[in-house]
Amino acid sequence: MSGGHVRVNGNRVTKPATSIKPGDVLGFVQGRALREVRMISAATRRGPAPEAQTLYFDQSPPLPEKEPAPARVGPRPTKKARRDMTSMQNDLSQDD
Repeated sequence: MSGGHVRVNGNRVTKPATSIKPGDVLGFVQGRALREVRMISAATRRGPAPEAQTLYFDQSPPLPEKEPAPARVGPRPTKKARRDMTSMQNDLSQDD
């Protein structure tokens, strides 16, 4: 929170020790997505993740589906085939 990348109820927060209470909405960027989380209650102890997930409600819009990676056309070229391709590219660039 020290860089001002977190917002509490829409206001930018610059101090890591900023207090939050149930009902506050936290906004932050995670990866390329903007997340908004509403705090439901405070924890009485530091516990496991499933227990912590019951303390907040994620109001973020659903993330878009990832596009599948393109399929390979054929098997991976061998080292010899890569050397041959490199030498062909060098030959073509020397002709210019």
